[in-house]
Amino acid sequence: MRVKPCFLALALTLAAPAFAQSAPAAAPLKGEDCKAQEALLERDIDLARSRGQMLRRRELADALAGLQVRCTAPAAPQGREARIERLEQEIRVLRSELEQAESQLRSLRGTAQ
Repeated sequence: MRVKPCFLALALTLAAPAFAQSAPAAAPLKGEDCKAQEALLERDIDLARSRGQMLRRRELADALAGLQVRCTAPAAPQGREARIERLEQEIRVLRSELEQAESQLRSLRGTAQ
């Protein structure tokens, strides 16, 4: 039995979020662990974005935000400013993705006509 590449890619795509999940929310992480897991999630986010997997990218971004909250939990005095900065960064990323998706849509509509 020969497995088609598209099915293999689909299986890997569906299995990948399970590998990208981090430790339970209750466990605070140390600095090096946080940085390593953040780097891994950011790499997965970039990979999902490059493949056009926006739902997976969003799930990974949520996991990254949760990881960042756990990693920065002791630093409460900067909480409000940090949240504002994090939300502004997320807005910039989402706007960029929206522009990219709209560009792809325009190109597809242009080639369909």
